[in-house]
Order: sequence, then C-alpha cells, then structure tokens
Amino acid sequence: MVTGQASGADTQALAQEFVQFAVDSGVLRFGEFKTKAGRMSPYFFNAGLFDDGAKLGRLAQFYAKALLASGIEFDMIFGPAYKGIPLGAAVAIELARLGKNVPFAYNRKEAKDHGEGGSLVGAPLQGRVLIVDDVMSAGTAARESIELIKAAGATPHAIAIALDRQEMATEKQADGTVKDVPHSAVQYVRNTLGMGVCCIAQLSDLLAYLSAQSGNELGQHLPKVQAYRDRYGV
Repeated sequence: MVTGQASGADTQALAQEFVQFAVDSGVLRFGEFKTKAGRMSPYFFNAGLFDDGAKLGRLAQFYAKALLASGIEFDMIFGPAYKGIPLGAAVAIELARLGKNVPFAYNRKEAKDHGEGGSLVGAPLQGRVLIVDDVMSAGTAARESIELIKAAGATPHAIAIALDRQEMATEKQADGTVKDVPHSAVQYVRNTLGMGVCCIAQLSDLLAYLSAQSGNELGQHLPKVQAYRDRYGV
C-alpha cells in the first residue's frame, strides 16, 4: 500500500507484486531473526540483497511507481549513507526515465577535509527534499537526515521506504534501557514531524500475501507473522 493520496486496487496490486519480488529475490526471508530493538521477528527484510543490476533496477521501478501514485511532490532526492545512496540514485534514474528528472544528493558518514570537502555529495540541498531509504525502524536514521537537510537550508518534505513494518518504535531511556512506544517510526515521522511517507508495501500486505499462500510452504509462516503483528503492531 502507498501511504499518500492514492489507494485502492492499483496500490494493493503493486504491494503484492513487490512482496513476491522480495521473496523471489531472497530479500524477504522467514525464520527467527533478532531485530535492532532486540525483538525476535519471524521475518527479515534485507534490502542489501537487491544485489545485482536487474534487481536494483526493478526495485527502483517499484519505488517510482509508488511515489508517482502517492501524489507526494518533491524537488530533489536525498540518499542517506549507506543503503540510501544506491537506492536514491536508482530511484532518481528511474524517475528521470519516466519523465521526472530531479537532482540527487547523498551524505558521507565521515566528513571529507580535501577535494570538495564536507559530508554532502551531489546536487546542493534545496527546496522540498525526498529522503529515500529501505526501512524505518526506530526513526533514528531519519532524524539524522532531517537535521542534515535542515542545516543545509532545505526542507525535509517526505520519506520513501520499501517496507513499513507497522510495529512499535523504541526509545532509549535516561537509565540506558530501551522502551517500546505506542507508535511506529512511520507514524512519528508523519504525525509528529508532519512529513509525507510513501512505502511500497506494509506488514499488512505481507500478511495478505501469506494468507494467499495457504496451500504451500510459505503459508505456514502466517501464524507466527500474525502473532508478531498482534504483539508489536500499531
């Protein structure tokens, strides 16, 4: 599902097609995986495994279709280091192919003190900036990008991600412990920061996909994924 202005059969079909693509590519896997928040998740989405030209090109097509369907307007693309760099570049190329050519920039993790210097590379950050990343778990990486964009005098306008896990974010407490909060990172970005969010698919789309696989091996993962949603979902 696209989180934006568009909804309905087209975006649902796009989401289902994307989930199938992620499964076929080995990017979406099922089993037992420990998340950054310390939860044991029955599924794992690793966008780093879109690891050849064909997969990356098709992934960019999904992002571009979701963005154009969402109605979100933006003036340029920003790819946060590291995974966001190839994702942002690929999406910028695909959008240009579809007739929407926008500037692209990314950041380094470490500022450079020679050559052009600084931590930003590419087009100058200006106007309404779209951040392109793979997933948004705690929202920490998004906040870092937002601050960087603001510091450059531009407007962090929207974020595009591949998968919305639709689960509670976590926040570090003063005593160093980590606590669940009653909203997801996507909800925080949309409701608290007032930014647009576009995702190709959500956990609800994954559940719908698994429900349709009841007659085969993939279908057996549905109860565990549903239980995870019931425990941590928002």
